[in-house]
Amino acid sequence: MEAAAVSAEAAPILVTRNLTKSFRRLTALRNHSVQVRRGEIVGVIGPNGSGKSTFFNLVTGFLKPNAGTVSFDGKEIQHLSAPRIVRLGVARTFQGTRLFPQLSVRENLRAAAQLRHRLGFADAVLGLPRLAQVNRAVDQLTNEMLDLIGLRDRADSRAADLPYGDQRRLELVRALATRPRLLMLDEPAAGMNASETQGLLRLIDDIRRRYDLAVIVVEHDMDLIMNLCDRIQVLAHGEIIFEGSPAEVQANPRVREVYLGQA
Repeated sequence: MEAAAVSAEAAPILVTRNLTKSFRRLTALRNHSVQVRRGEIVGVIGPNGSGKSTFFNLVTGFLKPNAGTVSFDGKEIQHLSAPRIVRLGVARTFQGTRLFPQLSVRENLRAAAQLRHRLGFADAVLGLPRLAQVNRAVDQLTNEMLDLIGLRDRADSRAADLPYGDQRRLELVRALATRPRLLMLDEPAAGMNASETQGLLRLIDDIRRRYDLAVIVVEHDMDLIMNLCDRIQVLAHGEIIFEGSPAEVQANPRVREVYLGQA
């Protein structure tokens, strides 16, 4: 898949510097640094326990680092709560689906869209003109997300009744409905078959181009990572062992030994 043009002169939207997290005597991530620019898709790969999930949790506010910084759009955010980081423009998905299974597809999307259109107490209670304006904006954004994944005709179905692949795509665009500038996807292809994975690859690339945002993907499916990402960072034992293009990653002897299990 042809990569979108990313300006090397553009200021990075996400920067981590010397990011370190320990749990008692175990150091899950050590001196992690990365720069990600808008319009870029960066993959993060490594064996289980290499620090990938810790990296995601530190960036999105679910964990606080022992040392180092996380900067988003030029401002340090490592001290902020997860909800505050979402409102700044960082959204993520999780390894397992975290939809509201008994709510409809539309209701799941509206819940996310409303994060970008917050109402004051008086607006909500008194029904002031801004309430109608916000409801229209939420409806428009919800319909946009439904069309993006082709689920307008199932908008009123329970999320739990969707096929698994559609549930995963719904979770992805639910994160997108918060209007992020950085979208972090944690094993988005987990449990998908080959056809669903190819569809997901096209969807992520379409989202990157259409919304001009940065995407970071943690994934074990090497076909997806190699065909989707502009750049890949490889972790092992909590440390970066290599970073480069997909071709460079595939050719690197240490990556082949540590991650691919080849001498």
